[in-house]
Amino acid sequence: MRVKKTLLIAAAMSKFLINPVSAQYWKIQSLPISTRWDKAVNPKKPLPEYPRPQLTRANWTSLNGLWDYAFTAKDQHADKYQGKILVPFPVESALSGVKKSLQPDQNLWYKRTFIKPTTKAGERILLHFGAVDFEATVYINGKELTRHAGGYDEFTIDVTNALIAGSNEIKVKVWDPTDAGYGPHGKQVLHPESIYYTPTSGIWQTVWLEIVPKDYVTSLRITPDLDNSSVEVIVNSANSLPVTLTTAGKTVTGKTNQRITIKLTNPKLWSPDDPYLYDLKITLGKDQVKSYFGMRKIEIKKDAKGYDRIFLNNKYTYNLGTLDQGFWPDGLYTAPTDEALAFDIKAAKAMGFNTIRKHIKVEPARWYYWTDKLGMLVWQDMVNPNQGLPEGSKAEFEKEAKETIAQLYNHPSITTWVLFNERWGQYDQERLTKWMKETDPTRLVNGHTGELLYVNHQLRAPSDNPYVNSDITDVHAYPYPMMPIRQTGKAKVVGEFGGIGVAVEKHLWDELKGGWGYDGTVRPPVMQKQYTEMADTLHFLEQKGLTGSIYTQPFDVETELNGLITYDREIIKLSPETFRAINAKVWPATKNLATATKGFSATIADTISQDYAARLKEYQQGRKDPAFLRTLAIMAVGQKDNENAKKIGQEYLKVSPEPFSEADLNFLVGFTTSSKDDSYPFLLKNYKKIILIIDSNSVKGRTQDIVYREQVAPLLTAKPDWNKIFHVIQNNPVGDGERLIGNSVIHYLNATNTGEANAVRNAIDAATIYDDRFHGGAYNDWAWMIFQRSSDQKDLEKALAWSKKSVDKEPGNAAQIDTYANLLHKLGRTKEAIEWEQKALAIDPQNNDFKTAFQKMQKGQPTW
Repeated sequence: MRVKKTLLIAAAMSKFLINPVSAQYWKIQSLPISTRWDKAVNPKKPLPEYPRPQLTRANWTSLNGLWDYAFTAKDQHADKYQGKILVPFPVESALSGVKKSLQPDQNLWYKRTFIKPTTKAGERILLHFGAVDFEATVYINGKELTRHAGGYDEFTIDVTNALIAGSNEIKVKVWDPTDAGYGPHGKQVLHPESIYYTPTSGIWQTVWLEIVPKDYVTSLRITPDLDNSSVEVIVNSANSLPVTLTTAGKTVTGKTNQRITIKLTNPKLWSPDDPYLYDLKITLGKDQVKSYFGMRKIEIKKDAKGYDRIFLNNKYTYNLGTLDQGFWPDGLYTAPTDEALAFDIKAAKAMGFNTIRKHIKVEPARWYYWTDKLGMLVWQDMVNPNQGLPEGSKAEFEKEAKETIAQLYNHPSITTWVLFNERWGQYDQERLTKWMKETDPTRLVNGHTGELLYVNHQLRAPSDNPYVNSDITDVHAYPYPMMPIRQTGKAKVVGEFGGIGVAVEKHLWDELKGGWGYDGTVRPPVMQKQYTEMADTLHFLEQKGLTGSIYTQPFDVETELNGLITYDREIIKLSPETFRAINAKVWPATKNLATATKGFSATIADTISQDYAARLKEYQQGRKDPAFLRTLAIMAVGQKDNENAKKIGQEYLKVSPEPFSEADLNFLVGFTTSSKDDSYPFLLKNYKKIILIIDSNSVKGRTQDIVYREQVAPLLTAKPDWNKIFHVIQNNPVGDGERLIGNSVIHYLNATNTGEANAVRNAIDAATIYDDRFHGGAYNDWAWMIFQRSSDQKDLEKALAWSKKSVDKEPGNAAQIDTYANLLHKLGRTKEAIEWEQKALAIDPQNNDFKTAFQKMQKGQPTW
């Protein structure tokens, strides 16, 4: 009977297990949820809008559309291309048509042809890239023209001399190691979970050609000056030439690369209430470009009560904000359409916010255009350096931070730069905060948001000298807001709080896992109560000097369910009117609400849903349709009704419609808990095909957990035969066995009483068999366990060797360096230990454990 059931599942799956990307066509790949704008994506003309609204020209050509793509080993050239990819959607996204991860040891290649535009004598042809993550090498007709590193900033190439009449070929080679590299990567990681999400690799913003005359405007720097009723403009160009500027009915002349001041009569101010924008026309010889600017001023001043507040245009303005990650289920970093891009700002506006903190991401220029046009204050995060601070990361971070400020300088909506977030790669804070303020004295600088981080009133990481050189003191407090510390001349803000999780059925990224909130998940009525309590707290703190707050967050992101709106932007968890009314307890909604939110729509979540018991009764009475079974199985998991979850889940797998979706494969893995399940042999047989569609780690992890539980764990006796265990691991049916090795060794790493006198001895014996098979973190775990539990010279020397391997594999990891230093000290090599502990402190100077260990080493005291 079991064979027949397995064949049933295999037959249902067979049509689905086809290579999801054909070389002959492009299509949006399957997703558990997607946005309403998918249908508007035209593969012949995706994102057709002019991509740089603050410096526009008429003569341009978009290169967005279908390109050829290929994956190769990092040291190989692409000879054959594997299919079509839709530019500018990242290769991991469904909208790219590929939906495949780029690994650190691979290159991603793009190729397409285009006809050389017709030009007049002396004209140049520029090739622009909005952003390519991470390192891009660009070739025209086989010739390498440039190599650019940095996944968030634009770059331009003059390709005139490389082009030929007629058809031309462009290739782009991309290397993107994501969190395994030295560059800033934000919230995207190779193995997404919790607060980290699916990576974005390759071209993810518009690519376009532009024709310019011989002498042309390269960039603008626009600085409003409210106090003097004027605006200062610097028109940058390769040469010093006459230039003409026209705005507000006035025309002035000057020279490029020099300050040009335009006086304005009774200037109209830009604010969230009235985001007035001035048109600006620049003429440099034959080059004519259009731009815009807003007249606004931001500063810290004392109010009538003596509190240091944020003032906008000489008026106290509470910054009521939300933490926007900028991720999309279908496009990841790239919104499906320009309308979708604007929707996110309209949504925040509709809920009563006047501020968005753009969290560890730099958006395309059109996103900032919409914040300028609709009226939204923006706190712009720098994209943090790799948290391990490997070699080259500091220089890359500082380069990209400089480019970010220059690239976004002209947007009136951006009022605050945010340097560091919660110690993620934090270093040289005093120097870098000072540099940032000197680079742009027209804006506020938040030197470290969440340097003091509280979770349930527990301080996670104290600081000796917080907010040095900053304009702001900023605390993160989950779930309820707290008052930050007071420092003279600095505004007090809550840089993050909230995180109320609400799961909306049929609008989840992972229906089986569901998702999480900072304090669990609740239903909308409970959310309303909690959100109201938070607003009441903010109102009280505002009366005591609080001047800004950032709620986490406007939208769910993958399995993080802390959004006020679902990830697909379809369901708002309370009505916009409810959110506005609650937020108005702190600060009133902006006056341009009606015009700025035109086109915003979302369905309000039901406040009452059928409970699990009622649905289970329907099932017992005979309801067995696939959609119902799937939902009920997932609910059973949430209710921890494991017996029914497994029974109903397996029943669904036998009746589910074909072809299966990616979500069904994840469902299949999730409901496979034993080698006796019908789905288990199917996973083994089709492993190589399945991992082309879903994350290989989920399949490998589930099958190896079964092997461990059923075959390895019974062998882990008081005196285990490690060679026999290793034989089982070597012959496991899926993957390399690292998970099995880890589980078996950890069995002893965590043991306090294994039935033998020497648990340490067992751990060393086990780990020695598996030596050279682990990443640095595992070696560090082994070494630290020995450091804590043994004083035997040979044990410590073995642990020191493991620790050195961990340091060599991950040289920027302060915790692993600290382990190495402690082992040296315990072995009596204290001089070396002090030197290594100093290295750990240089990476993480605020770590109190490191400081204590260093002081004890200096005094010759034990650290164990």
